[in-house]
Amino acid sequence: MKLATLKAGGRDGTLVVVSRDLLRCQPVPAIARTLQVALDDWDAVAPQLQEAYAALNNGAARHAEPFDERLCHSPLPRAYQWADGSAYVNHVELVRRARGAELPPSFWTDPLMYQGGSDSFVGPRDPIYALSEDWGIDLEAEVAAITGDVKMGATPAECAGAIRLLMLVNDVSLRNLIPNELAKGFGFFQSKPATAFSPVAVTPDELGDAWQGAKVHLPLVVHLNGQPFGRPNAGVDMTFDFGQLVAHVAKTRELEAGSIIGSGTVSNKQGGLHGSSIENGGVGYCCLAEVRMYEMIEGGAPKTSFLKFGDRVRIEMADAEGGTIFGAIEQTVARYPG
Repeated sequence: MKLATLKAGGRDGTLVVVSRDLLRCQPVPAIARTLQVALDDWDAVAPQLQEAYAALNNGAARHAEPFDERLCHSPLPRAYQWADGSAYVNHVELVRRARGAELPPSFWTDPLMYQGGSDSFVGPRDPIYALSEDWGIDLEAEVAAITGDVKMGATPAECAGAIRLLMLVNDVSLRNLIPNELAKGFGFFQSKPATAFSPVAVTPDELGDAWQGAKVHLPLVVHLNGQPFGRPNAGVDMTFDFGQLVAHVAKTRELEAGSIIGSGTVSNKQGGLHGSSIENGGVGYCCLAEVRMYEMIEGGAPKTSFLKFGDRVRIEMADAEGGTIFGAIEQTVARYPG
């Protein structure tokens, strides 16, 4: 099943069921006006949404309309919880190595996690706003799960069973603001602006065999200014699966339906800068920081700049037949007009 939220209909938008090929959609106000309403009563609502989804794919929907990703908000325009992990330890290792820091052994057994701002996400085609290029604007392409209710102390298996939907993420980082924040010992805040999610959220069964072990075993494709930038496989080198990530959050608290848990930047272990870029036969990257890390490690200084105003980022994922699964996050970096 595929679901999206159109911007029309107030701050939380209007829930629509989307056809498998992302060509048509249908509002379902009689079932659930918003995605959060659906998640709050998922066991009762999901079968009704599934019926509407089947009718839409079979051409039997009465009120189908063309689906336009440009009209979408993030599937949850705001959420009760947005916690982002760093499940690809290769990414963490590179970050630390670039600044001469060792990777603590615990990083392989205990996930990193930060709590992001969830009061206001941005749509998948909205700009990446910033006041200054000097902040070090960077993309971070990820996968995220939306959960149902999760009890405190739930096991990874129980947490995997509570995953309702999956999405793609652009979790923008302001790299030049991060060091001073981390030096205070209290984590990210100003360095993590509003996050964008893919136009469409899908139930795990939509991925078929690509959803195994609570991981998405498909390449995450990133383009930067129209050029291929990354296609690492999200199921490879993921040290902690989504069941483990959700369980980490639930260790000391309950999670409410509609909580979003991110994978962190997707990253595959590669053989250095010249062997890892797409133009050299590698799988590329999901953030600019990794390119700069390799440059620093191999050459002593980074050469690649962070994002500038006017730069364009595109993030998507395709199925085995080449069809887009979640639609595309496609954003342009822009100076904040306010």
